[in-house]
Amino acid sequence: MCESHKRVNREIEDLSQLYHSQAYQHKSFIRVTLRKKEFLAGCCVLASCRLRQWPVTIGTISCLLDADLVEVGAVYQELVKILNIEPPTFNIYDVIEAHSREYKISSLHVAEELVENHKDLTKRAVELVELAADTWIVTGRQPVPVMMAAIYLSWQSLKPNRHRLKLSLDKFCQLAKVKKQKPAANRVTEMKEVLWKLGKEIPWLRETLTPDNVIAQVEDILKHRFALLRRALRAREEALLAESVAGCEAPPPRPLEFSDQNPVERRQPSAEGTRAPGDEVDQPRAGDMLPGGALESNWGARALFAPPCVVHAKRRRVEQPELRDVTGDEEISDSEIESYIRTPREARDFARTQKLLLE
Repeated sequence: MCESHKRVNREIEDLSQLYHSQAYQHKSFIRVTLRKKEFLAGCCVLASCRLRQWPVTIGTISCLLDADLVEVGAVYQELVKILNIEPPTFNIYDVIEAHSREYKISSLHVAEELVENHKDLTKRAVELVELAADTWIVTGRQPVPVMMAAIYLSWQSLKPNRHRLKLSLDKFCQLAKVKKQKPAANRVTEMKEVLWKLGKEIPWLRETLTPDNVIAQVEDILKHRFALLRRALRAREEALLAESVAGCEAPPPRPLEFSDQNPVERRQPSAEGTRAPGDEVDQPRAGDMLPGGALESNWGARALFAPPCVVHAKRRRVEQPELRDVTGDEEISDSEIESYIRTPREARDFARTQKLLLE
Protein backbone atom coordinates (compact mmCIF):
# COMPACT_ATOMS: atom_id res chain seq x y z
CA MET A 1 0.00 0.00 0.00
CA CYS A 2 2.80 2.39 0.85
CA GLU A 3 4.57 1.51 -2.39
CA SER A 4 1.43 2.50 -4.33
CA HIS A 5 1.57 5.91 -2.69
CA LYS A 6 4.96 6.95 -4.05
CA ARG A 7 5.51 9.95 -1.77
CA VAL A 8 4.96 8.14 1.54
CA ASN A 9 8.20 8.35 3.53
CA ARG A 10 9.76 5.74 5.77
CA GLU A 11 8.37 7.26 8.96
CA ILE A 12 4.77 7.00 7.75
CA GLU A 13 5.40 3.49 6.49
CA ASP A 14 6.72 2.32 9.88
CA LEU A 15 3.83 3.97 11.72
CA SER A 16 1.36 2.28 9.37
CA GLN A 17 2.87 -1.12 10.05
CA LEU A 18 2.68 -0.48 13.80
CA TYR A 19 -0.99 0.47 13.66
CA HIS A 20 -1.75 -2.48 11.41
CA SER A 21 -0.11 -4.99 13.77
CA GLN A 22 -2.09 -3.56 16.72
CA ALA A 23 -5.44 -3.51 14.94
CA TYR A 24 -4.97 -6.84 13.17
CA GLN A 25 -4.90 -8.70 16.50
CA HIS A 26 -8.03 -6.98 17.77
CA LYS A 27 -11.18 -9.09 17.99
CA SER A 28 -13.00 -6.75 15.62
CA PHE A 29 -10.64 -7.64 12.76
CA ILE A 30 -9.83 -11.30 13.43
CA ARG A 31 -12.82 -13.05 11.91
CA VAL A 32 -13.46 -10.78 8.96
CA THR A 33 -13.20 -11.17 5.20
CA LEU A 34 -9.94 -10.76 3.34
CA ARG A 35 -11.40 -7.69 1.63
CA LYS A 36 -12.01 -5.96 4.95
CA LYS A 37 -8.42 -6.72 5.99
CA GLU A 38 -7.28 -4.93 2.83
CA PHE A 39 -9.41 -1.97 3.87
CA LEU A 40 -7.72 -2.08 7.27
CA ALA A 41 -4.27 -1.76 5.69
CA GLY A 42 -5.37 1.24 3.66
CA CYS A 43 -6.95 2.91 6.69
CA CYS A 44 -3.72 2.45 8.68
CA VAL A 45 -1.84 4.30 5.93
CA LEU A 46 -4.53 6.99 5.91
CA ALA A 47 -4.34 7.52 9.67
CA SER A 48 -0.53 7.60 9.62
CA CYS A 49 -0.45 10.16 6.81
CA ARG A 50 -2.87 12.44 8.61
CA LEU A 51 -1.01 12.17 11.91
CA ARG A 52 2.15 13.27 10.10
CA GLN A 53 0.31 16.28 8.58
CA TRP A 54 0.07 14.72 5.15
CA PRO A 55 -3.41 15.51 3.70
CA VAL A 56 -4.78 12.32 2.20
CA THR A 57 -8.49 11.76 1.62
CA ILE A 58 -10.52 8.61 2.10
CA GLY A 59 -11.43 8.91 -1.59
CA THR A 60 -7.76 8.56 -2.56
CA ILE A 61 -7.37 5.43 -0.45
CA SER A 62 -10.61 4.05 -1.89
CA CYS A 63 -9.30 4.57 -5.43
CA LEU A 64 -6.05 2.78 -4.61
CA LEU A 65 -8.02 -0.13 -3.11
CA ASP A 66 -10.70 -0.03 -5.81
CA ALA A 67 -13.23 -0.06 -2.99
CA ASP A 68 -16.44 1.66 -2.02
CA LEU A 69 -15.97 4.95 -0.18
CA VAL A 70 -18.59 4.14 2.46
CA GLU A 71 -17.07 0.76 3.32
CA VAL A 72 -13.57 2.21 3.69
CA GLY A 73 -14.93 5.06 5.80
CA ALA A 74 -16.65 2.62 8.16
CA VAL A 75 -13.41 0.65 8.66
CA TYR A 76 -11.50 3.90 9.23
CA GLN A 77 -13.91 5.05 11.95
CA GLU A 78 -13.66 1.65 13.61
CA LEU A 79 -9.85 1.73 13.45
CA VAL A 80 -9.67 5.18 15.03
CA LYS A 81 -11.95 4.07 17.83
CA ILE A 82 -10.00 0.86 18.53
CA LEU A 83 -6.53 2.50 18.52
CA ASN A 84 -7.85 5.53 20.42
CA ILE A 85 -6.11 8.01 18.11
CA GLU A 86 -7.29 11.38 16.83
CA PRO A 87 -5.97 12.04 13.32
CA PRO A 88 -6.53 15.64 12.19
CA THR A 89 -8.97 16.46 9.41
CA PHE A 90 -8.06 18.51 6.37
CA ASN A 91 -10.11 20.82 4.17
CA ILE A 92 -10.15 20.93 0.40
CA TYR A 93 -7.52 23.67 0.27
CA ASP A 94 -4.96 21.48 2.07
CA VAL A 95 -5.66 18.51 -0.17
CA ILE A 96 -5.38 20.46 -3.42
CA GLU A 97 -2.27 22.29 -2.22
CA ALA A 98 -0.58 18.98 -1.49
CA HIS A 99 -1.65 17.67 -4.89
CA SER A 100 -0.41 20.77 -6.72
CA ARG A 101 3.09 20.38 -5.26
CA GLU A 102 3.48 17.17 -7.24
CA TYR A 103 3.58 19.22 -10.45
CA LYS A 104 7.11 20.28 -11.37
CA ILE A 105 6.34 23.71 -12.79
CA SER A 106 8.74 25.87 -10.80
CA SER A 107 11.59 27.92 -12.27
CA LEU A 108 13.93 24.99 -11.66
CA HIS A 109 12.01 22.70 -14.00
CA VAL A 110 10.32 24.69 -16.79
CA ALA A 111 10.80 27.82 -18.88
CA GLU A 112 9.92 31.23 -17.48
CA GLU A 113 6.64 31.63 -19.41
CA LEU A 114 5.44 28.27 -18.00
CA VAL A 115 6.38 28.86 -14.35
CA GLU A 116 3.55 29.19 -11.83
CA ASN A 117 3.39 29.82 -8.09
CA HIS A 118 1.87 26.93 -6.12
CA LYS A 119 -0.10 29.27 -3.87
CA ASP A 120 -1.82 31.01 -6.79
CA LEU A 121 -2.31 27.68 -8.54
CA THR A 122 -3.96 26.18 -5.46
CA LYS A 123 -6.26 29.15 -4.91
CA ARG A 124 -7.53 29.08 -8.51
CA ALA A 125 -7.88 25.27 -8.49
CA VAL A 126 -9.95 25.37 -5.28
CA GLU A 127 -12.34 27.85 -6.89
CA LEU A 128 -12.70 25.59 -9.92
CA VAL A 129 -13.33 22.50 -7.79
CA GLU A 130 -15.95 24.38 -5.75
CA LEU A 131 -17.66 25.44 -8.98
CA ALA A 132 -17.48 21.86 -10.23
CA ALA A 133 -19.12 20.68 -7.01
CA ASP A 134 -21.91 23.25 -7.40
CA THR A 135 -22.63 21.99 -10.93
CA TRP A 136 -22.58 18.23 -10.18
CA ILE A 137 -19.25 17.48 -11.89
CA VAL A 138 -17.68 16.11 -8.70
CA THR A 139 -20.65 13.88 -7.83
CA GLY A 140 -19.65 10.22 -7.91
CA ARG A 141 -16.29 10.98 -9.51
CA GLN A 142 -12.79 10.02 -8.42
CA PRO A 143 -11.06 12.98 -6.73
CA VAL A 144 -7.64 12.80 -8.38
CA PRO A 145 -8.82 13.34 -12.00
CA VAL A 146 -11.01 16.24 -10.85
CA MET A 147 -8.05 17.89 -9.11
CA MET A 148 -5.81 17.24 -12.11
CA ALA A 149 -8.30 18.93 -14.43
CA ALA A 150 -8.61 21.88 -12.05
CA ILE A 151 -4.82 22.26 -11.80
CA TYR A 152 -4.45 22.16 -15.59
CA LEU A 153 -7.15 24.77 -16.23
CA SER A 154 -5.83 26.94 -13.40
CA TRP A 155 -2.33 26.86 -14.83
CA GLN A 156 -3.64 27.87 -18.26
CA SER A 157 -5.95 30.62 -16.99
CA LEU A 158 -3.52 32.35 -14.63
CA LYS A 159 -1.37 33.44 -17.59
CA PRO A 160 -3.29 32.56 -20.76
CA ASN A 161 -0.43 33.11 -23.21
CA ARG A 162 0.05 31.16 -26.41
CA HIS A 163 2.69 28.91 -24.83
CA ARG A 164 0.23 27.61 -22.23
CA LEU A 165 -2.92 27.52 -24.34
CA LYS A 166 -1.35 25.34 -27.02
CA LEU A 167 -0.34 22.65 -24.50
CA SER A 168 -2.81 19.79 -24.21
CA LEU A 169 -3.41 17.91 -20.97
CA ASP A 170 -1.07 15.14 -22.12
CA LYS A 171 1.74 17.59 -22.85
CA PHE A 172 1.12 19.39 -19.56
CA CYS A 173 1.41 16.15 -17.57
CA GLN A 174 4.64 15.32 -19.38
CA LEU A 175 5.94 18.81 -18.66
CA ALA A 176 5.00 18.64 -14.97
CA LYS A 177 6.28 15.05 -14.65
CA VAL A 178 3.04 13.56 -13.36
CA LYS A 179 1.13 10.54 -14.55
CA LYS A 180 -2.01 11.49 -16.43
CA GLN A 181 -5.31 10.12 -15.16
CA LYS A 182 -7.51 8.97 -18.05
CA PRO A 183 -10.77 10.50 -16.74
CA ALA A 184 -9.06 13.89 -16.32
CA ALA A 185 -9.58 14.76 -20.00
CA ASN A 186 -13.35 14.34 -19.61
CA ARG A 187 -13.31 16.48 -16.46
CA VAL A 188 -11.48 19.22 -18.37
CA THR A 189 -14.17 19.19 -21.06
CA GLU A 190 -16.96 19.31 -18.46
CA MET A 191 -15.37 22.19 -16.56
CA LYS A 192 -14.87 24.16 -19.78
CA GLU A 193 -18.52 23.65 -20.65
CA VAL A 194 -19.63 24.89 -17.22
CA LEU A 195 -17.40 27.95 -17.52
CA TRP A 196 -18.81 28.62 -20.99
CA LYS A 197 -22.41 28.39 -19.75
CA LEU A 198 -21.66 30.90 -17.00
CA GLY A 199 -19.59 33.14 -19.27
CA LYS A 200 -22.50 33.47 -21.69
CA GLU A 201 -24.34 35.41 -18.99
CA ILE A 202 -21.77 38.21 -19.34
CA PRO A 203 -23.40 40.48 -21.95
CA TRP A 204 -20.28 41.48 -23.89
CA LEU A 205 -19.09 37.85 -24.11
CA ARG A 206 -22.39 36.22 -25.07
CA GLU A 207 -21.83 36.17 -28.83
CA THR A 208 -18.11 35.46 -29.02
CA LEU A 209 -17.50 33.04 -26.14
CA THR A 210 -17.00 29.33 -26.86
CA PRO A 211 -15.73 26.40 -24.76
CA ASP A 212 -12.43 26.65 -26.66
CA ASN A 213 -11.68 30.32 -25.85
CA VAL A 214 -13.24 30.46 -22.39
CA ILE A 215 -9.87 30.04 -20.64
CA ALA A 216 -9.00 33.72 -21.06
CA GLN A 217 -12.17 34.69 -19.16
CA VAL A 218 -11.82 32.25 -16.24
CA GLU A 219 -10.70 34.93 -13.77
CA ASP A 220 -13.80 37.09 -14.35
CA ILE A 221 -16.13 34.09 -14.37
CA LEU A 222 -14.81 32.75 -11.08
CA LYS A 223 -14.85 36.19 -9.49
CA HIS A 224 -18.58 36.53 -10.16
CA ARG A 225 -19.45 32.84 -10.31
CA PHE A 226 -22.26 32.96 -7.74
CA ALA A 227 -24.11 35.77 -9.51
CA LEU A 228 -23.53 34.20 -12.93
CA LEU A 229 -24.72 30.83 -11.67
CA ARG A 230 -27.96 32.34 -10.39
CA ARG A 231 -28.52 34.21 -13.66
CA ALA A 232 -27.85 31.11 -15.76
CA LEU A 233 -30.26 28.98 -13.73
CA ARG A 234 -32.92 31.69 -13.81
CA ALA A 235 -32.55 32.10 -17.57
CA ARG A 236 -32.87 28.35 -18.06
CA GLU A 237 -36.03 28.22 -15.94
CA GLU A 238 -37.58 31.09 -17.90
CA ALA A 239 -36.75 29.38 -21.20
CA LEU A 240 -38.34 26.10 -20.08
CA LEU A 241 -41.40 27.97 -18.82
CA ALA A 242 -41.75 29.77 -22.14
CA GLU A 243 -41.53 26.46 -24.00
CA SER A 244 -44.22 24.89 -21.83
CA VAL A 245 -46.53 27.90 -22.26
CA ALA A 246 -45.98 27.85 -26.03
CA GLY A 247 -46.80 24.14 -26.08
CA CYS A 248 -50.05 24.70 -24.17
CA GLU A 249 -51.12 27.55 -26.45
CA ALA A 250 -50.44 25.69 -29.68
CA PRO A 251 -53.66 25.11 -31.72
CA PRO A 252 -54.96 21.53 -31.78
CA PRO A 253 -54.32 19.55 -34.97
CA ARG A 254 -57.00 20.00 -37.62
CA PRO A 255 -59.17 16.89 -37.99
CA LEU A 256 -59.31 15.14 -41.34
CA GLU A 257 -62.43 15.67 -43.42
CA PHE A 258 -63.93 12.61 -45.09
CA SER A 259 -66.12 12.79 -48.18
CA ASP A 260 -67.89 10.31 -50.37
CA GLN A 261 -65.21 10.68 -53.05
CA ASN A 262 -62.49 9.78 -50.52
CA PRO A 263 -61.57 6.09 -50.97
CA VAL A 264 -60.53 5.87 -47.33
CA GLU A 265 -63.46 5.46 -44.98
CA ARG A 266 -63.16 6.28 -41.31
CA ARG A 267 -63.62 3.30 -39.05
CA GLN A 268 -65.51 3.64 -35.84
CA PRO A 269 -64.08 1.91 -32.78
CA SER A 270 -66.10 -1.02 -31.56
CA ALA A 271 -68.00 -1.12 -28.33
CA GLU A 272 -65.00 -2.57 -26.55
CA GLY A 273 -62.85 0.41 -27.56
CA THR A 274 -60.49 -1.48 -29.86
CA ARG A 275 -59.43 -0.29 -33.30
CA ALA A 276 -59.45 -2.11 -36.55
CA PRO A 277 -56.19 -3.16 -38.23
CA GLY A 278 -54.61 -0.31 -40.13
CA ASP A 279 -55.76 2.35 -37.68
CA GLU A 280 -52.52 4.04 -36.57
CA VAL A 281 -52.37 5.41 -33.06
CA ASP A 282 -49.34 7.20 -31.67
CA GLN A 283 -48.04 4.99 -28.92
CA PRO A 284 -44.96 5.57 -26.74
CA ARG A 285 -42.03 3.35 -27.51
CA ALA A 286 -41.25 0.54 -25.11
CA GLY A 287 -37.88 2.09 -24.29
CA ASP A 288 -39.61 5.28 -23.13
CA MET A 289 -41.83 3.52 -20.63
CA LEU A 290 -41.20 2.98 -16.94
CA PRO A 291 -42.17 -0.27 -15.21
CA GLY A 292 -45.27 1.43 -13.80
CA GLY A 293 -46.44 2.49 -17.26
CA ALA A 294 -45.48 6.16 -16.98
CA LEU A 295 -43.41 7.89 -19.61
CA GLU A 296 -39.75 8.18 -18.73
CA SER A 297 -38.51 11.78 -18.72
CA ASN A 298 -34.77 12.39 -18.71
CA TRP A 299 -34.84 15.69 -16.84
CA GLY A 300 -31.06 15.88 -17.09
CA ALA A 301 -31.39 16.73 -20.78
CA ARG A 302 -33.50 19.77 -19.90
CA ALA A 303 -31.64 20.94 -16.80
CA LEU A 304 -28.69 23.30 -17.16
CA PHE A 305 -26.64 21.27 -14.68
CA ALA A 306 -27.44 17.73 -13.58
CA PRO A 307 -25.71 14.72 -11.97
CA PRO A 308 -23.66 12.57 -14.36
CA CYS A 309 -25.86 9.53 -13.69
CA VAL A 310 -28.82 11.51 -15.05
CA VAL A 311 -27.11 13.18 -18.00
CA HIS A 312 -25.54 9.88 -19.12
CA ALA A 313 -28.35 7.61 -17.94
CA LYS A 314 -28.11 4.01 -19.04
CA ARG A 315 -30.96 2.77 -21.21
CA ARG A 316 -33.15 0.46 -19.22
CA ARG A 317 -33.59 -3.05 -20.49
CA VAL A 318 -37.19 -3.76 -21.44
CA GLU A 319 -38.37 -7.20 -20.49
CA GLN A 320 -39.95 -8.95 -23.46
CA PRO A 321 -43.19 -10.80 -22.75
CA GLU A 322 -42.99 -14.54 -22.86
CA LEU A 323 -44.25 -16.09 -26.09
CA ARG A 324 -47.13 -18.46 -25.56
CA ASP A 325 -47.68 -21.50 -27.68
CA VAL A 326 -50.55 -21.00 -30.12
CA THR A 327 -52.85 -24.04 -30.13
CA GLY A 328 -55.76 -22.68 -32.18
CA ASP A 329 -58.19 -23.01 -29.30
CA GLU A 330 -57.79 -19.39 -28.16
CA GLU A 331 -60.94 -17.32 -27.90
CA ILE A 332 -61.48 -14.56 -30.47
CA SER A 333 -63.20 -11.39 -29.33
CA ASP A 334 -66.12 -9.91 -31.24
CA SER A 335 -64.13 -6.76 -31.95
CA GLU A 336 -61.38 -8.77 -33.60
CA ILE A 337 -63.91 -10.61 -35.75
CA GLU A 338 -65.49 -7.32 -36.79
CA SER A 339 -62.09 -5.99 -37.81
CA TYR A 340 -61.83 -8.74 -40.46
CA ILE A 341 -65.32 -8.14 -41.94
CA ARG A 342 -65.39 -5.82 -44.93
CA THR A 343 -67.54 -2.75 -44.80
CA PRO A 344 -70.12 -2.25 -47.58
CA ARG A 345 -67.87 0.32 -49.18
CA GLU A 346 -64.89 -2.07 -49.13
CA ALA A 347 -67.05 -4.87 -50.55
CA ARG A 348 -68.17 -2.66 -53.49
CA ASP A 349 -64.57 -1.52 -54.18
CA PHE A 350 -63.31 -5.10 -54.06
CA ALA A 351 -66.02 -6.32 -56.48
CA ARG A 352 -65.32 -3.45 -58.86
CA THR A 353 -61.60 -4.21 -58.79
CA GLN A 354 -62.16 -7.91 -59.47
CA LYS A 355 -64.41 -7.08 -62.41
CA LEU A 356 -61.74 -4.77 -63.89
CA LEU A 357 -59.07 -7.40 -63.50
CA LEU A 358 -61.18 -10.05 -65.23
CA GLU A 359 -61.82 -7.77 -68.18
